[in-house]
Amino acid sequence: MTAAALHVEEAGDAGPLLLCLHGIGSSSAAFAPQLAELSAYMRVIAWDAPGYAKSADPDGPLDLDGFADAAAGLIRERGASAHVLGVSWGGVIALRLAARHPGLVDSLIVADSSAGSGTDPAKADAMRQRAAELAELGPQAFAERRGPRLVSPDAPPQLVRRVIDTMAASVRLPGYAYAAESMAGADLRPEIPGITAPALVLCGARDQVTGVEASQAIAGALHKTAYVIVKDAGHLANQERPGAFNAWVLSHLRITARIPEHPIPQHL
Repeated sequence: MTAAALHVEEAGDAGPLLLCLHGIGSSSAAFAPQLAELSAYMRVIAWDAPGYAKSADPDGPLDLDGFADAAAGLIRERGASAHVLGVSWGGVIALRLAARHPGLVDSLIVADSSAGSGTDPAKADAMRQRAAELAELGPQAFAERRGPRLVSPDAPPQLVRRVIDTMAASVRLPGYAYAAESMAGADLRPEIPGITAPALVLCGARDQVTGVEASQAIAGALHKTAYVIVKDAGHLANQERPGAFNAWVLSHLRITARIPEHPIPQHL
């Protein structure tokens, strides 16, 4: 799938490149807090994955390699390499991208993610059933059922509504089915130890979807990694606690990308 077929949101006009990859029930809208703040230090792009939101449907089925290669195409279109931030399914894509195209990934930020649903047969089966659930319910009812679990029980109602509305506007078939199958078939445990990019692994303390243990396993398998728990956040830590999340990301990028301590003056 060509980069031209992908919709991206962009912010910032100077500095290194940060590519943001959303979760399986979301879109570039999930990264509004990161586009707003991190773009003061670097160029930030967030995609709608193939078959999601404003991006075109892929010509045929995409597996995890296909999604990773589509992300690689975006990086090549905009520069030699990028720092890559992936949330949940986006983190799985980011890890595969770093393993498959190591020269394109300067560093990784993997948030509330896992080594893939293929690590557990029951999780893989449940993931494969999601496409039928979406087909039966339609995007709005599907999102109303699934969205509230993605944040902590104490999340403000307006955030819950935004998560639901983003999901309803983003997911459709066949793209969601391809994404679910890519997760169901993924078990990255053998390849994670070979990833050379320095990494920051974050997880919301109250993540009930992938959970703290899955993030710990990723962090433990990577050679160059820091691991952070985001207090009071659920699965979507980047949206529920954006200030704390962004502060950790900036700390990581000051080391790996050598971004400045203070925002870059923007060109008018």
